[in-house]
Amino acid sequence: MSEVNSSNCTHECSSCSSNCSDRKPSKTDFIVPMNAFSNVKNVIGVVSGKGGVGKSFVTSALAAAMSKKGYKTAVLDADVTGPSIPKCFGIHGMVTANEQGIVPAVTDGGIKIMSVNLLLDSEETPVIWRGPVIAGTVKQFWSETLWGDIDYMFVDMPPGTGDVPLTVFQSLPVAGLIVVTSPQELVSMIVAKAVHMAEAMEIPVLGFVENYSYITCGHCGERMSVFGDSHIDEIAAKYALPVLAKLPIDPLVAKAADRGEIEKLDIDWFQKSADYLEKLFDAVL
Repeated sequence: MSEVNSSNCTHECSSCSSNCSDRKPSKTDFIVPMNAFSNVKNVIGVVSGKGGVGKSFVTSALAAAMSKKGYKTAVLDADVTGPSIPKCFGIHGMVTANEQGIVPAVTDGGIKIMSVNLLLDSEETPVIWRGPVIAGTVKQFWSETLWGDIDYMFVDMPPGTGDVPLTVFQSLPVAGLIVVTSPQELVSMIVAKAVHMAEAMEIPVLGFVENYSYITCGHCGERMSVFGDSHIDEIAAKYALPVLAKLPIDPLVAKAADRGEIEKLDIDWFQKSADYLEKLFDAVL
């Protein structure tokens, strides 16, 4: 263990092998190694400052959109106490394991899925676990699942800025975050919390998706703002970030999620988002 002369210190800890009292932990010091038989290129977290904004639907639909573009796609369901990703894709039953790791479930469209619901005897069994156990489970999903080659992994995060988001941000090599919002007035404050947490963890926010943005009249085609006027453009301008999608309230979406048919939805709401991610990460693939 070497010490460094403080008079010669450049304070660039990332490029220094010495172990001194002034050394600051690197962002990568807490990263958990992925499964040895896996290669996940881009990890994208889908977050929301509050619950009930359709974050799991956005996660599922983004994964489906990228899969339809021909990319190898996966979803890690980090919302351990409120898992809904398997149901969105019509996945039921328990996953298996072999000597290489846990074998994830695979959707009809080829998307690999890992969720606590795939480890329970019954989908209706509640997950009554303390924070450290939940955080440890998310780490295991990353390190013990046989993901194989994945171009884009979407992580469905629990709402808020608690234990699990912190664990994901520190333990997984998250390349960026997509923030899901709704049109209510208080959203600006909630979004600010999510953005500031991302900044504190040195993870870039890639953009915003506004859900429940409007409803279209079935007779005249007029768009009506059921939850009030949208503020997402103002918020996006404040942080100099793009709005990736404004999603309507559509009964077809609820029916598709209930039936596990997210991949069968014929909608173009996420085309802009998928094109944006493709262009943004093209150099990495």
